[in-house]
Amino acid sequence: MNLIPDWKRAYRFFSLQAMAIATAILGAWMVLPDDLQATLPGWIPKAAAIVALVCGMVGRLVSQSPDPDATTPGPK
Repeated sequence: MNLIPDWKRAYRFFSLQAMAIATAILGAWMVLPDDLQATLPGWIPKAAAIVALVCGMVGRLVSQSPDPDATTPGPK
C-alpha cells in the first residue's frame, strides 16, 4: 500500500472532508444523552451521514487537482 503523492494536502480533498463530516455526525449522535436522542427520529443522523458519504464517493471520482487554466483571466 502506498500513499498518494500529495498526501500532505489530503485535508483539502472534498472526499475526505465529506467522510469526516459523516464521522462527526455519527460520533455526535452517539455521545448525545438518551433524552436528547429521543427528541429526534433516529433516521435523521443516519440519513445525513449517508448523504455525506455519497458526496464523498462522488468527490473521490471527480478530479480534485486545481485546473492550471483556471487562474488565467479572460477567454481562452
